[in-house]
Amino acid sequence: MMKKIINIVEDEKDLNELVKSYLEKEGYMVNSYLTFDSAFAHIDDYCDLWILDIMLDDKSGFDLIELIRERRPNIPVVFMSARDKEFDRIIGLEKGSDDYITKPFSPKELVLRVNNIIKRVYKDEDKIEVAGYEIDENQRSVFRGNTQIELTTKEFDLLMLFVKNRGTAFLREQILEKVWDENYYGSDRVVDDTLRRLRKKMPDLNIQTIYGFGYRLG
Repeated sequence: MMKKIINIVEDEKDLNELVKSYLEKEGYMVNSYLTFDSAFAHIDDYCDLWILDIMLDDKSGFDLIELIRERRPNIPVVFMSARDKEFDRIIGLEKGSDDYITKPFSPKELVLRVNNIIKRVYKDEDKIEVAGYEIDENQRSVFRGNTQIELTTKEFDLLMLFVKNRGTAFLREQILEKVWDENYYGSDRVVDDTLRRLRKKMPDLNIQTIYGFGYRLG
């Protein structure tokens, strides 16, 4: 899955860098801007979410959200502000922000709020379509039409290994290491047994046996 891109507009350099580092640790790609003008210069670049400070030089995050919304009406926007005025919060919501966080705040709390918004707004992107099956990685579920296919934890992990590495051939030892981990002391027959069950439950999945080597999803 592609990394989500977040744009931060915050004129306090230390806070900007702190929020950026927390979001990057969480796996996001982050562009940070210190001024209204530098953010405006990149307003047409693709991103998945904006985090806007309300007070920016002689302009404001309220001005910026209007310009962002003209281009992409549904993109999520989070306001952060040192002013905990009900007035600001209401204007923020009226302008169409998805959340509002008051400084000082815990960067962890901001990351949690961002994660929740990203999950809510982009939830359908976590679904993968393979051979007529719909796989939801977050929910760890597989559907064929309206029918759910019940998979065990290892069957699902094995399925995701093949789906995410389609066309790649894996040795049994590699599959054991990636799905069961390197400290597994049982027989590598467990790979064949789990795969046999997976093929039975998902017969249209084209998992090929490469004799003398291993398996791959065609």
